[in-house]
Amino acid sequence: MSELLSSASDFIWGPWLLIPLLLLTGLYLTVLLRGIQFRRFVLAFRLGFVERADPDAEGDISHYQALSTALAATVGVGNIAGVATAISLGGPGAVLWMWLTGLVGMATKYSEAFLGVRFRRTDAAGNQAGGPMHYLRRGIKGPLGIFLGGFFAVAGVVASFGIGNMTQANTVALNVESEWGLPTWITGLIITGLAAAVILGGIKGIGRVASVFVPVMIVLYILGALAVLIFRFEDLPAAVAEIVTDAFTGTAATGGFVGAGVAAAIQYGVARGIFSNESGLGTGGIAAAAASTTHPVRQALVSMTQTFIDTLVVVSFTGLVIVVTGVWKTDADAATFTAAAFADALPGTWGSVIVTVSIIFFAFSTVLGWSYYGDRCIEYLFGNSLVLPYRILFIAVVYLGATTELTTVWTFSDVANGLMALPNLIGLLILSPLVYRETKAYFERKDPNPYEPPPERIPTI
Repeated sequence: MSELLSSASDFIWGPWLLIPLLLLTGLYLTVLLRGIQFRRFVLAFRLGFVERADPDAEGDISHYQALSTALAATVGVGNIAGVATAISLGGPGAVLWMWLTGLVGMATKYSEAFLGVRFRRTDAAGNQAGGPMHYLRRGIKGPLGIFLGGFFAVAGVVASFGIGNMTQANTVALNVESEWGLPTWITGLIITGLAAAVILGGIKGIGRVASVFVPVMIVLYILGALAVLIFRFEDLPAAVAEIVTDAFTGTAATGGFVGAGVAAAIQYGVARGIFSNESGLGTGGIAAAAASTTHPVRQALVSMTQTFIDTLVVVSFTGLVIVVTGVWKTDADAATFTAAAFADALPGTWGSVIVTVSIIFFAFSTVLGWSYYGDRCIEYLFGNSLVLPYRILFIAVVYLGATTELTTVWTFSDVANGLMALPNLIGLLILSPLVYRETKAYFERKDPNPYEPPPERIPTI
């Protein structure tokens, strides 16, 4: 089974399927939307972080809470371990390809969020239900739309228990045991109890917690990374130069690093970049659909800032810390690169403590965000009757993940994520003319004001 899953993961995330499809889709949407992530960047942040509620808007949570929920799911251990893996396999140049992936991924995230709001509906419990399963089913007529929507929803439920649950809880439990000696079963009980307190409250509870929890955890991690870069400031220019040059020339063998060509830098940089920000997986459209907004463009602009924060900010700090300290050249395991870099640069035990606390925060927030994604996929497949049983099962699996030795779950999660991305990317390409047409119409209104609702609601197809 392990070999089968590994082969499936290598094929799905290899250089001939998802990686070029994800990257080319991002490039296509960037060109189609005329670089909306650059032209409307300031407006996007104003809408997301300057609270201005739409009094007549439908939705469950605010623009900012929807953004925080999406960030909660994406800013996870991948921002620590994923970056380290990319550098260990592709060299420092992989970081530049992660940046480029994030830039084009913003257009992908915009399109997912636009369609998530555009095709959302109100479920039997009065909550908003949207995301790829809905825009695939309602936007693409006929059997193809039905198949793609159902396929995505099934893959989303499966993935929620893997990358969004067991792997996160397991990473926290092992790191806490290593750093402070606390048994995994105690850590498992604590995480499970906290998760239950938030998840059972649904998206409104998750949104409230994420809106406070997420910015705090990101700021604390960035402050720790800044301290490392300040201590190693004299090496920072050389590290940046190494990232840029190695992206196009490859990295020679040095120290414990065996060397990597340009192809490896591109492959692992793009793969880990996409895995970190989830642009193309469709999950951002699920969170966006819950937002109180009067027009899909408004929340889509806010949602695309999530990719910027995840990849161009958090991932950048991790990559710079690893490269500037030179730990990637040692014989240390890639999973410990970030911890070793912090420990090497900061005095005493501060480095390892910062990384351990960050892992706790990042992993727990991912559990919260992915619980909502699975929640909405279950509602799409079976209706509201199984939502509460799913939440209870999801919470129970948190404890299982924290206390069980995981061997193939990471690979299994890679496969499940890939199976989510495939139908979503097909849908994005088919529905891209709709995204372009209605985005263009929104910004061509006479004297547009970003804080005023559009003159009329968009007609449904």
